[in-house]
Amino acid sequence: MTKTTRDDNYVVIDRNGVIENRHELHAVVVDSTGKVLFVVGDPNRVTLIRSAAKPAQAVAIVETGALEKYGLGEADLALMCASHSSEDRHVERAKGILAKAGNSEADLRCGGHPAILPDRNKAWIRAGFEPTPVWSNCSGKHSGMLAAARAIGAGPEDYHVLSHPLQQRVKQATEEIARLPSEQVRWAIDGCNMPAPAYPLVYLATTNAAFAAAADAVARGDEDVTQRQRSMTRVFNAMSTYPEMVAGEGRFCTALMRAYKGRVIGKIGADACYGIGIRECEETRRLGAVGSVGIAAKVEDGNLDILYSALPELLARLDIGTAETRSALDGFHSVAIKNTVGVVTGHVSFPFKLQAVQS
Repeated sequence: MTKTTRDDNYVVIDRNGVIENRHELHAVVVDSTGKVLFVVGDPNRVTLIRSAAKPAQAVAIVETGALEKYGLGEADLALMCASHSSEDRHVERAKGILAKAGNSEADLRCGGHPAILPDRNKAWIRAGFEPTPVWSNCSGKHSGMLAAARAIGAGPEDYHVLSHPLQQRVKQATEEIARLPSEQVRWAIDGCNMPAPAYPLVYLATTNAAFAAAADAVARGDEDVTQRQRSMTRVFNAMSTYPEMVAGEGRFCTALMRAYKGRVIGKIGADACYGIGIRECEETRRLGAVGSVGIAAKVEDGNLDILYSALPELLARLDIGTAETRSALDGFHSVAIKNTVGVVTGHVSFPFKLQAVQS
């Protein structure tokens, strides 16, 4: 597979034209068949995809029947895919998921932590508030996992451990959606105390293309749609219908999905990896794609601000969505470096090359 040179795969921060930082970027674009269309850097970089795995993990929750058994809805499912901002609506919904399935906050095996957005965290500090596990940005996923564990009769104890019957279902679904044999996927413990997969970055793109392809197949009414594809479509539609549950106000995931109005899902993973799934459209066909498109990106040094600025640049170069649609992401894309008195002292630029892969 094509690998570009280092000089072709970075995002730059300068001050008055003096290069201060170079941030190495890896990205890959695939279609629904898994064909690689474009690359930046190393598409085979083995990457811990962290919370970018949540849509696939949520498929395993759907497949247990927990949503039907406990009367959980699509907004609840969106929260199960979330790295949320600990807004009151997020926490109240997580509490609701717990209560409906007969669980409590004491059952959660994630920990409380500072809020993702600085302003909310400052408010907590001023109020002397100490966040508990239900305020974790991953509380939706954990609450959903607890419900799923009960639904299969496995019990809540150790629901977060890879050997638990539920996590074995999650593992299988994650590997199957990525189209990878088990021996090619490694597992580590995420920041929220749950297993997270690691595999070549290209398979995160493949995973997201598969979600979008499933949504297309269900929408067309294809006769050969599988139950797995129906579960994946449910996750795709939950995320794209309730983007405010997947992240929150002022967050990239929410802004992206709002802008594209049901055509796209996007999910952040900690330390700057990201997956995007795009349903088939004229723009994807212009790229030479068969069916849907998946994009995966990773910033080598884990800088989230750089990732969020690079993703709109990738979408623009691929010409996905109109300029008006992409303008909703301008606040993330066109980043000016300011000093403590608000003077613009530098900018972010994108000298990386998005290289087409010849078939």
